[in-house]
Amino acid sequence: MKKIIVLGAGMVGSAMAIDLAKKHSVTVADLSDKALEKLKQKNQSISTLQLNAKDKALLISAITPFDIVVCAVPGFMGFETLKTIIETGKNVVDISFFPENSLDLDALAKQKGVTAIVDCGVAPGMDNIILGYYNEKMKLTDFECLVGGLPKVKKWPFNYKAPFSPIDVIEEYTRPARYVENGKIITKPAMSDIEHIEMDGVGTLETFNSDGLRSIIFTMPHIQNMKEKTMRYPGHIEKVLALRDSGFLSKEPIQVNGVDIIPLDFTSKVLFNDWKLGETEEEITVMRVTLIGDENGVTKKVSYHLHDEYNKETQTSSMARTTGYTATAGVNLVLENLFTEKGVFPPELVSKQAVCFNHFINYLKERGVHYRKEEVVIEQTKKTVAN
Repeated sequence: MKKIIVLGAGMVGSAMAIDLAKKHSVTVADLSDKALEKLKQKNQSISTLQLNAKDKALLISAITPFDIVVCAVPGFMGFETLKTIIETGKNVVDISFFPENSLDLDALAKQKGVTAIVDCGVAPGMDNIILGYYNEKMKLTDFECLVGGLPKVKKWPFNYKAPFSPIDVIEEYTRPARYVENGKIITKPAMSDIEHIEMDGVGTLETFNSDGLRSIIFTMPHIQNMKEKTMRYPGHIEKVLALRDSGFLSKEPIQVNGVDIIPLDFTSKVLFNDWKLGETEEEITVMRVTLIGDENGVTKKVSYHLHDEYNKETQTSSMARTTGYTATAGVNLVLENLFTEKGVFPPELVSKQAVCFNHFINYLKERGVHYRKEEVVIEQTKKTVAN
């Protein structure tokens, strides 16, 4: 039994802690007493620790006794938290999804003899894992990931619920989106290139550019075309664009009755109640990962389909399941010495090894998260494998 500390008792952090506690001794640290108490009520075997992870000295003291750290802090503090964990010499699996480039910490991790798996969620995360595995099998030319977390019940006007903080969602809607076309990095505004597609079990969804490629822009530069798009119910983005273009998402202060107010802070506060996912509110996670390339002289299209729903029995959201269990699979991968390389590793560099790819797929399947594979030979446009 290993000693694990999870930094963050939010929706995903709690799900990860409960999963890891089946086999290991788990402590969860968070600034919020309320969040820690809620988790303790769900699983008495988990130890809790009130901690301000922004305080470097306190953080180092807290993580020192543990075998591995799981980092699920908010994105704005993710990079510095990860850096401190690595400096302390602790192996880590991270899902904080910070905007900085995690590979900037690779040399430090190697120096400290640390294995750090980053972006280990659903997307980024499982899409990278699928890409990394097939990059070893095929000469890839195209990669596309379509992904979205959606409420089961649509509620006007936005038809959306955020499975994490609305401020993090708005960050996705404001950060410029990068994709790769004909080998060149293209940057466009977030929420551009809106298209409509049909997804099994959901119906028509709209897709739009978001900055989700992250590390693979740098780790997979030989792939000529790569794109990640977010999915929402039709009409959602038009309303968010109206907010953006009216100035409601601006970070520049404006004066209201002599008081400086940042419009984005105001908007986030207003949207919080409308967008915040209820603890037992049913939602779904849908994703389609598509790869095109050559394998032994045959051009193929390989697709992986995910449709996951809120688990009523365990009262665990789909986003927590699909994100959190990918990360806990990564934790067990390291603890079981299936992956022992030192440095910072986005998931696509972990799943190069078939044993690691199969570990993720099987670990998720055991927890009811299923990825359905479909393979088509393009020349014959005939389905050759479906399982």
